Amino acid sequence: MPLEKRTLTRPIEMRAAEAGKKIGGYAALFNSPADIGGFMIETIAPGAFTKALAGDVRALVDHDSGRVIGRTTAGSLRLSEDATGLAIEIDLPDTTDGRDIGALIERGDVSGMSFGFEVTKQSWDETGEMPKRIIEEVNLYEVSVVAFPAYDDTSVAMRSLDSVRKERNHIGAARRISERKAHAEMLIRKI
Repeated sequence: MPLEKRTLTRPIEMRAAEAGKKIGGYAALFNSPADIGGFMIETIAPGAFTKALAGDVRALVDHDSGRVIGRTTAGSLRLSEDATGLAIEIDLPDTTDGRDIGALIERGDVSGMSFGFEVTKQSWDETGEMPKRIIEEVNLYEVSVVAFPAYDDTSVAMRSLDSVRKERNHIGAARRISERKAHAEMLIRKI
């Protein structure tokens, strides 16, 4: 299967940490529909990255393999799945790209994340006007900080590790509340 790339936008925050600048956010969100070129609606199922987290993943700038800003095996990129999606933490390097990305995020010029992947398991729903693809499992090759994300709700921000964890907990709680409200509204409509 060919390598695919998807990009998301979400507020980015960056903060200085003891050992330099860190950025954090989400490269992918679960159950968040995205229109892929008007050809299909795509969502990522919870757990789609579970197997891929054990791999050697790079953090890049705009999917450019010559612009590495982190790597899981080096410990400068940390990836995890939570109820919201694929969370990222990157220790920015003291390089031109690291300093530039940090400055662009702080100014608000760059606010999105993306990921390069290969689908290994998927399902389709073709009952509606537009086919719906559910990505159930992927091989993950890279995550990228980007200016133009495909998924509008990804995020990258400069911050301390504590604030990354607090935001993750807040986003997860807000999403659960939103899902409960939607479920309750659906039940009310049925009555």
